[in-house]
Amino acid sequence: MDEDELIDAWTIVGDEPALIGGKRGPTRLGFALLLRFYTERGRFPRGRAEVPDEAIEYVARQVGVERTEIAFYDWSGSTIEHHRAQIRQALGFRECTGAGADALTWWLADHVTQIERSGDRVRDHLLAELRRRKLEPPTTGRIDRIVASGLSRGEDVPFDKVLSRLSTEVVAKLVALVARPATRAASWRVAPQCWRRSGRIRAMSA
Repeated sequence: MDEDELIDAWTIVGDEPALIGGKRGPTRLGFALLLRFYTERGRFPRGRAEVPDEAIEYVARQVGVERTEIAFYDWSGSTIEHHRAQIRQALGFRECTGAGADALTWWLADHVTQIERSGDRVRDHLLAELRRRKLEPPTTGRIDRIVASGLSRGEDVPFDKVLSRLSTEVVAKLVALVARPATRAASWRVAPQCWRRSGRIRAMSA
């Protein structure tokens, strides 16, 4: 990292000194690094390896702690969980729950996957939306599942839009075209028709 990158991403600013104040030694340095990392990326580092050595040295000078103290910071356990909770609260972020993940899946299907089918690009849109909603990104595996589900559900959106414009009679005739001979006659008389696609139910009633 060059000096401009360090200054831009790792300078402690605003109310951050107050959040860091009161902590000492490795706890002080570790918290400051978590805070700056989260502020810049909208998520916490998954471990010491994700934090550049130059950033540790730069932040250590700002908080008045020897950079070597980071070796004594526990990257798992109750202390770091408490630090994460403090930072989320201070920055107004929330964890992404199951309901939040499902809502994001439908958002991708409706607003992103209709114009973008690249998994990497859809993932970029998802990460940006997480930051906009101030939601902490879930694990990499869960993000991959949300992207895959969004792409899959997105394939159904054009069909759903067309289907929503069809009358009950037209839907019944379409069903009759693909029904088995024994049930074809009965299918013409079915109303309302319910269609299920990827978890969505649309009731086609007169």
